[in-house]
Amino acid sequence: MTAVTTDPRAAESDRERSTGTGGARRRLPRIPDRIRRGGLPYLLLLPAVLLELLIHLIPMIIGIVMSFRQLTQFYINNWGGAPWTGLDNYGIAVDFNAPIGEALLHSFLVTCVFTFFAVGLSWLFGVAAAIMLQENFRGRGFLRAVFLVPYALPVYAAVITWAFMFQRDNGLVNHVLHDQLGLTDQPSFWLIGDNSMYALIIVSVWKGWPFAFLMLMAALQNIPRELYEAASIDGAGIWQQIRRITLPSLRPVNQVLVLVLFLWTFNDFNTPYVLFGKSAPENADLISIHIYQSSFVTWNFGSGSAMSVLLLLFLLVVTAVYLFLTSRGRRGADA
Repeated sequence: MTAVTTDPRAAESDRERSTGTGGARRRLPRIPDRIRRGGLPYLLLLPAVLLELLIHLIPMIIGIVMSFRQLTQFYINNWGGAPWTGLDNYGIAVDFNAPIGEALLHSFLVTCVFTFFAVGLSWLFGVAAAIMLQENFRGRGFLRAVFLVPYALPVYAAVITWAFMFQRDNGLVNHVLHDQLGLTDQPSFWLIGDNSMYALIIVSVWKGWPFAFLMLMAALQNIPRELYEAASIDGAGIWQQIRRITLPSLRPVNQVLVLVLFLWTFNDFNTPYVLFGKSAPENADLISIHIYQSSFVTWNFGSGSAMSVLLLLFLLVVTAVYLFLTSRGRRGADA
């Protein structure tokens, strides 16, 4: 008969010999493995953090420093030699009785009007299309794809196309309104004068509302259909269902969506720049174009940087107030 070993130390020695090098690997300290596993997410985030520093944070800090200097065309080759002016650039920008401050205030008010209509119409079209396409009917998938085309197109290609359509003599808009429908006495100027604001709003809404449509369409998928069926049985019409079920259910998504649309629209530079060029008409002089002109046309980078910092502070304050009010309203609704 074979003797059975009962000594624990002998059994441990036998296990070590049987496992060999594999057992040795299992007996390695677990701390390096934990560090390796815990540091992997940070390692994966490192490229994004570096790009964020190089593209956004570092230029923003440099711009803030530039706003305290008298950086004009005379110091382009030696930025560090520009005189330190303190808050003088900010004082000039907010002096609304002087030409520079008055022009900045006018641009700010124009931007507010433009943002109000562009964001409001984008949200309205988005929610209307999302609600309409919730019902099953033939061609729904095709319409969804068509509605997302403006969002999928490159911004420059879309705006350049609209710029050609708004041409006075050979543009499609005047051809339809004046030549075919006869709604105007003569071809209109859309890229200059009073109509420039209308053209800017049309282009902004056209390329912005599909994003609202996409977000709201996804949010509507989470509303149970049983709520609509119960409301229909109780005698609620379509408008009552939208008012009592759809809009309250979309409130969390709308809070984020409106904020994102506001920030995108208020800061929009590509659309007016491609549509009007370096000098936008007075009625469409958005603050982004105005800051660009103050910096790269008049070569007063100090003043332009101060305007950019003021715009940043305004957007931060508006965002903080908006988040405070919406979170307060959400807590009140939950209570």
